[in-house]
Amino acid sequence: MVVFGTRPEAIKMAPVVRALQARAERFDAVTCVTAQHRDMLDQVLALLEVEADHDLDIMTHGQDLYDVTARVIVGMRDVLRREKPDAVLVHGDTTTSTIAGLAAFYEQIPVGHVEAGLRSHLRYSPFPEELNRRLTAQLATWHYAPTAKSRANLLAEGIEEADVVETGNTAIDALFWMKENLGDADVGGAFAPPRRGILVTAHRRENFGAGIENICLAIADLVAAHDDVEVVYPVHPNPNIKEPVHRLLGDVPRVRLIEPVDYREIVLLMSRAHLILTDSGGIQEEAPSLGKPVLVLRECTERPEAVDAGTVALVGTEREVIVETADRLLSDPAAWSAMARAVNPYGDGYAAPRIADHLAGVLTPTGSG
Repeated sequence: MVVFGTRPEAIKMAPVVRALQARAERFDAVTCVTAQHRDMLDQVLALLEVEADHDLDIMTHGQDLYDVTARVIVGMRDVLRREKPDAVLVHGDTTTSTIAGLAAFYEQIPVGHVEAGLRSHLRYSPFPEELNRRLTAQLATWHYAPTAKSRANLLAEGIEEADVVETGNTAIDALFWMKENLGDADVGGAFAPPRRGILVTAHRRENFGAGIENICLAIADLVAAHDDVEVVYPVHPNPNIKEPVHRLLGDVPRVRLIEPVDYREIVLLMSRAHLILTDSGGIQEEAPSLGKPVLVLRECTERPEAVDAGTVALVGTEREVIVETADRLLSDPAAWSAMARAVNPYGDGYAAPRIADHLAGVLTPTGSG
């Protein structure tokens, strides 16, 4: 059983679902969604051609972490008792992942943790993701680490070496699949030459307040300084993001504030962009495979491999630091090329088949004793 609840999880677990379905003689793949994020999840499920066998439909207006936790644990109890899967796969660091893993533990069903081992080593940053992934590691039987560094994190925490498999990141599997299936996607002619595009995605909880305001002010500064630059910012619907973004950037020329886009459109925007500013974890992994420099709008990252490789730079949310770093990349072709040509450390696009191969080796076929 593959379980997920948010759009990023769906993107990264879709390749796993396809890899299991491709081995129909070996696996009966069952998909369960919690719908922790309803609209965004549905959008990407249709796009990636994944159909849910079970839908807990937990999302409620104004939900908080208590609501999500309670609804997932009860919903998973009923689904797990009905299906009795031989294994449950969860992804990353969401509340869905941790609580679905806990539910599987209560039923004594082994858990495989996809994208295991990421660590910021700061308990509340990002919140609640950092503790979620640490807790999921304690619940998991098998740990599918995307990189050597994430594997090392798990081993340092006492996880048995035989239970950790370095696979690469399934985000790259999804990205390559989507690039092959862009079709006639477009986002209103965004980033058409001769303009250089900056794609912005910023929505994390830790950036609420002063952080998001500083990001917006920095964006306005960059557009004012470079008359060939166009910014596209798909704005998250959370009022803590939407209100300050529209207040500070709504009337700024060459800044387009748009509704959240589907995965196909975000891949298109990434592929056309000259530079990306983001607090998203997934984009830190994906954009380097497209040859795009990334500035991470966070004070720390659980993805230090990209920083070490030179594909991303950690700039935080100070207005001056964002402007100075982005301005250098916009003004110095050599600096831009150094980041654009760095090698992406997150894999070759075959992470999901490696996970399926490992499960084929460790799971005993039903009825075989």
